[in-house]
Amino acid sequence: MRTGLAVLVLVPLLCAAAHAQQDCELNGRDVNPANGATTAGKTGLLRCKDRASGETLREEQVQNGVSMGLVRSYDKGRLSKEYSVNAKGNIQGRAREFSPTGRVLREAVYDDGQERGLVRSFYPDGKLRRAIFYPDTGSGSERASVEFTERGQLSALRCADAPTLAPVADDAKLCGFTGVGPSQVDLFDAGGNLRSRLSYVSGKRMRSQSFYDNGKTAVLDETVGNQRTEQNYSSEGVKRRETVYLLAERASVRVREQAFSEKGTLVRDQRWNSTGEPIGDDSYFLNGQPSSKSVYSGNGDARTVEVTEFYDSGERAAQGRYQVLSRGRQIPLGTHQRFSEKGALLAESTFDAKGRVTRERAWDDNGELQRDDEVFEDGSRKAFSR
Repeated sequence: MRTGLAVLVLVPLLCAAAHAQQDCELNGRDVNPANGATTAGKTGLLRCKDRASGETLREEQVQNGVSMGLVRSYDKGRLSKEYSVNAKGNIQGRAREFSPTGRVLREAVYDDGQERGLVRSFYPDGKLRRAIFYPDTGSGSERASVEFTERGQLSALRCADAPTLAPVADDAKLCGFTGVGPSQVDLFDAGGNLRSRLSYVSGKRMRSQSFYDNGKTAVLDETVGNQRTEQNYSSEGVKRRETVYLLAERASVRVREQAFSEKGTLVRDQRWNSTGEPIGDDSYFLNGQPSSKSVYSGNGDARTVEVTEFYDSGERAAQGRYQVLSRGRQIPLGTHQRFSEKGALLAESTFDAKGRVTRERAWDDNGELQRDDEVFEDGSRKAFSR
């Protein structure tokens, strides 16, 4: 039975042939590949040609009625693909693709349909375009890769846990396996412009920096110890966001995120503990004064957050406590208060354990009580009596 990988390679050949009227022969006798009876039990070279032009479309070896061995595909009479299949119909051994001028565009080695070792692709002029290393065992997922522009400059790099890309690329040096400290790798676009700068130690990326068209930093990502920091900048060079992650063996946890205005002033500061639970969330006005502060405490169902809001003068405007439920939902608890900019108490609301308001009071600027209502579940109210 053919694997999916083999089918992907063979189907284009059969489709191309199907769109053209073709004549096929095996050992000098006419056959119809779509009719297995015409090739059953036969061995030899199957050759198909375009009926109108006489150009060869494909050639493949047949053994005892089964396609097995060398397969060649042609485009306008020129060899475009060449590979071999085994008894199961899977690609085995070397496979190559060619340009109309005969240059190799891709070269790979397969083991029962799985790519192994270095797989290389080339530009039409013969320069290396990309190289990917696939391990000798397993499903064949790539371990390391490198890409080049037509100018021959490095444009992409992926490191493995050991050097594997030689001789097409010195990933021992590029990926920091030489033991002389972190590597520095510059990546370029097709126009020759610097797009990113990477640093590796023993195959692990420790730092990456990407650039805008004007050469200013767009993103800076750096790992020190068990902490990774990502910074995002505007095209004017102003830091707009900074996120800090705590690295574990198989995951990373966001522990802090700061947002900045267009001028670079801090507008929000969020913090989480090592398990990903929020512990603080502060926001700021553009004049630098606090806008709100949230402080989390407790665990599980008992987890709460104390929220304080401020005027842009820095004076407290309101405060209250909330129970933190799943998915960040919050319900108000206890007594919530609102103040004037001069610090006088203006309003007070009391909530029950289900977050329902049960009492509301209001004062004027002189501290005189204006309203004291008991509030019921249906929203109705009456003057509170002791």
